[in-house]
This record gives sequence, structure tokens and C-alpha cells, in this order.
Amino acid sequence: MGLPGAGKTTLARALAPMVGAVLFNADEVRANINKDLGFSLEDRIEHARRMGWLCDKVVEAGGIAIADFVCPTPQTREAFGPAIVVWVDRISEGRFPDTNRLFAPPSAYELRVTAGEPAAIWAERIAALIRSAPSR
Repeated sequence: MGLPGAGKTTLARALAPMVGAVLFNADEVRANINKDLGFSLEDRIEHARRMGWLCDKVVEAGGIAIADFVCPTPQTREAFGPAIVVWVDRISEGRFPDTNRLFAPPSAYELRVTAGEPAAIWAERIAALIRSAPSR
């Protein structure tokens, strides 16, 4: 999770093949499945719930799922459900003023990705974290 433009998609695309994960990019899910949702807080909560449901189905089938999306508030994070949270905190402002105003940094996360190292290095760290995590 993180602000738009922070590097979430780049990181997720580097990570997914390392761990054999199914990747759900929020923009692609919105364009193909969640066309009925806008960007109000209520719609963002529903989008997060649906993203969580998709990921849950992959995990229930024995796979690993990566959800690449902003998930800007405690309510959206709660709607998504339990997860290994990686906060991509590489920028102080995204490209959408409404999202910047809404975004609340997470109070809990497993890893905070900061500027300075390439996505491949962070992807390796996250892959190790995933491999060492107990099954959920």
C-alpha cells in the first residue's frame, strides 16, 4: 500500500514472479471488475473489500496473492482484511490531491519501503518475509 506514484506496481511486478503470486493491481481491477465504484470513501472501502475477497480466494486455493493498491485509510485496511502489509513510503505526495488528503499512514505494517534502493532489492526482502510467514 502507499500513495499513487510511490512505486507499488513496480515493486509488485518484481515480487510476484519471485514468490509465484497472483497479482491484483487496483487500477486493473477497477477497470475490469469494479467499474461501478468511484473514489468516495464508501466506494474505496467496497473496493478494498472486493480486493481482499479476490486475494482470499487465491489463498484458499493454496496460492499467494499480492494486492497492489493505495488502501488509504484505516477503514479500507479493515475492509481488505488480514494481510502482510508492505507500506511503500517513497514519496510525500501522490498525483491526486483528494487521495493525499485522505491518506493516513498505517499504524501497523510488516515492512516500510523507503527511497534509496531499487525495487529488486525490496522485492527480495519482501519475498523472504513471505517465505518466513506462517500460513494464514
